[in-house]
Amino acid sequence: MQATISRSESPYFERKLRGRAAQLRKEISETLQRSDDEQYARLAGEVHDTEEESVADLLVDVNLAEITRDVDELKDVEKALDRIDRGTYGECMRCKEPIPRERLEIYPTAKRCRV
Repeated sequence: MQATISRSESPYFERKLRGRAAQLRKEISETLQRSDDEQYARLAGEVHDTEEESVADLLVDVNLAEITRDVDELKDVEKALDRIDRGTYGECMRCKEPIPRERLEIYPTAKRCRV
């Protein structure tokens, strides 16, 4: 089965994916640092009423959601890089048909030819 991208195009997608991985690692690090700096857990323990406690809880939840989203995307990037190494990048995991190049350009971690 011929993938929609050739072996010669793999380095382009690999650079694109590695760039995104570096960006995600930076964002995760910054979010963790911001969480440490703001000390939401300490703030939540020092609040004086229910409204302040709710705001503190929300801030903690937002940071955790950001980190979870970024970690999940980083896992997808690493799996796509693994597919490049194995020579299966650009092949639908479900039907084994080629994933359109346009889809890979927009969504380089795409695992399937269709949504």
